Amino acid sequence: MTSSAPVLPVDLEAANAPIRKNSIAIRNLVKDYHTPTGTAHVLKGISFDVQAGEKIAILGRNGAGKSTLVKLVGGVERPTSGFIYRGMSMSWPIAFGGGFEPTMTGLDNIRFIARLYNQPIRETIERVDDFAELGKHLMSPVKSYSSGMRARLAFALTLAIDFDCFLIDEVISVGDQRFQRKSHEALFEKRKHCAMILISHDIGIIRSYCDRAVVLKAGRSKVFEDLDFAIQIYSAL
Repeated sequence: MTSSAPVLPVDLEAANAPIRKNSIAIRNLVKDYHTPTGTAHVLKGISFDVQAGEKIAILGRNGAGKSTLVKLVGGVERPTSGFIYRGMSMSWPIAFGGGFEPTMTGLDNIRFIARLYNQPIRETIERVDDFAELGKHLMSPVKSYSSGMRARLAFALTLAIDFDCFLIDEVISVGDQRFQRKSHEALFEKRKHCAMILISHDIGIIRSYCDRAVVLKAGRSKVFEDLDFAIQIYSAL
């Protein structure tokens, strides 16, 4: 992609679409970062919807703002302007370990999240322990974990809560091949009834599980109902 390539126009249809009760609705989302060299305009008016059970792909080259968008939708960061309507329960970005208290043990972090989301503590601990396979490391402070261990804990803890919509940012790359297969089954097969917002460079996964796509380029977005056409546009960026 060259700097002279045209940017996507503002998606007025998505921006003006009515908001349904049981949905996730993003409207005119803007995110700026202030840097020593000036203001970086990462997202410039992003709009799209996710309905119950729908799986939507977020496509764009590196630096297009995909991970920033997922963090905004998940509430990890706040937008500069615009708004997000959450008519479904929403996960944090899967495998995102930034929400852990590093001085607490993995076990204590699980207890805290279980209380926060009103989940049964013992059952939540058992589900996370079984999936993450961290064993005795759950008794150690999270600050002593490797990045892979933190990701496994975050992924397992996300799946231990019955969210309506999951935010996924290249989660299948976490862990070894066996753990990746287990993660794939737990997410895409056992939770196929759930809505998902999915970032992945794996076009096979996009084609297999997504209904439509949002293409990001130069801070703007366009919603495509035709998934194959969206992939063509993405491939040409």
